[in-house]
Amino acid sequence: MRPAGIRPALTCAEARRGEPRTREPGRRTDPRRGVGRHGERLAAEHMRRLGFATLQQNARTRHGEIDLICFDGRTLVFAEVKTLRMSAGARVPRLDQQPLAWLRRSQRERLRRLAVAWLSAEHRARPTARTIRFDAIGVTIDAAGALRRIEHVEDAW
Repeated sequence: MRPAGIRPALTCAEARRGEPRTREPGRRTDPRRGVGRHGERLAAEHMRRLGFATLQQNARTRHGEIDLICFDGRTLVFAEVKTLRMSAGARVPRLDQQPLAWLRRSQRERLRRLAVAWLSAEHRARPTARTIRFDAIGVTIDAAGALRRIEHVEDAW
């Protein structure tokens, strides 16, 4: 009998075929992941309203993931999105609950490294941009998932 929380290993044949692992019954996924993805969708909609096209959302590089990459024909934007879900019954977020307050120097440096990796990938067509910008977008949603506030800092670093 296998201890709780231990997943069975893939067989060699399954690994070669690239078969996805199935979730074990009763195993829960992290609810924060869904909140983050919802905030990224809302941030992408916000960027579309500003005239940007979304090139890629959750862009994977071998070094990590970029939340949002947008382009408006002139400016290429790499955006870090932070999402905060307010507790039930709260009308406004407290001052200590600002999503962008979570951004640390290490995350900013990581986004720059990821952007270089994304731009240098040979298999990807790169847009011709006059400007490359790193933005921070803070999304606040209520307990039901409705948008309460978007804080967008252009050229954040």
